[in-house]
Amino acid sequence: MYELKPMSKEAIPKALEKADRYRLLGEPAEAESICIDILVADPGNQRALRTRILALSDQFGHPKFSVGHDRCEELLSGLRDDYERTYYTGVVCERRAKAASNVHSSSVAYEWLVDAMDWYEKAAELRPAGNDDALLRWNTCARILMNNPQLQPRDEERAPQYLE
Repeated sequence: MYELKPMSKEAIPKALEKADRYRLLGEPAEAESICIDILVADPGNQRALRTRILALSDQFGHPKFSVGHDRCEELLSGLRDDYERTYYTGVVCERRAKAASNVHSSSVAYEWLVDAMDWYEKAAELRPAGNDDALLRWNTCARILMNNPQLQPRDEERAPQYLE
């Protein structure tokens, strides 16, 4: 087994920039690894926690780097701010929907999108003034549902044709 090398607290700001860059380059496993090192050096670092959540959810739908979904929930609970915890829960649900659309039935993707929208609505109630991120994400999910008619709830959840 390898003994991991600890990073210094002074290196955290540059490491956070590097983690963001790796995410933008489509290398989420590398970004996640950097965030783990930052969180070892500074366990309460909220930016590293948010970036790790995003890096984990970047990996949804990629079997080579797939991760367990329970890890995201565990990390989400570490976010101290109610708005951020609610908003990022929506982001994770939305990303699960997008990953599910490639692997599972369209009803699974539909359910995750609806869950994401519910979280975004809750986040919108908690949002700070001038921050409409949750509303923008809700609108994106709504547009996905409106423009992709194959995304439907499971048959047992749909109303019978004669009731529509």
